[in-house]
Amino acid sequence: MDIISQLQEQVNSIAAITFNAFGTLQRDAPPVQLSPNYPEPPPAAAAAAAAAAAAAAAAAADDPTTTAFPEQPKQLSADLVKAAKQFDALVAALPLSEGGEEAQLKRIAELQVENDLIGQELQKQLEAAEKELKQVQELFGQAADNCLNMKKPE
Repeated sequence: MDIISQLQEQVNSIAAITFNAFGTLQRDAPPVQLSPNYPEPPPAAAAAAAAAAAAAAAAAADDPTTTAFPEQPKQLSADLVKAAKQFDALVAALPLSEGGEEAQLKRIAELQVENDLIGQELQKQLEAAEKELKQVQELFGQAADNCLNMKKPE
């Protein structure tokens, strides 16, 4: 896989980690009172939330891959930093441009001229192929007419 594809894959990985981190934090974060003027949730909701938290804790205890909520942000941050460092390493592995911007512009102009020459060559070949196709179609039509004219009427 070339370096550009690896960079794109790493960017996708960073995006996935970021979206998963935000989703996990939104899903698992405990409720926080927004302001002292905001009313507290009713006790029934608090009891349901406590029951849900207890069920989640029990599920987390059964599943070794699930970490406790206080550890999740640390793990998600570590994953994101690791992915960013891998991206930086890939960027560092990119070849350096030699000669600066002027040399790059000169090289682009050279490649454009080469591209134009090849385009003209291809256009000539296309025109020759279309001419040959037209000749073949005319010959095929003449051959078909000759075959039809050679049939004896019934």
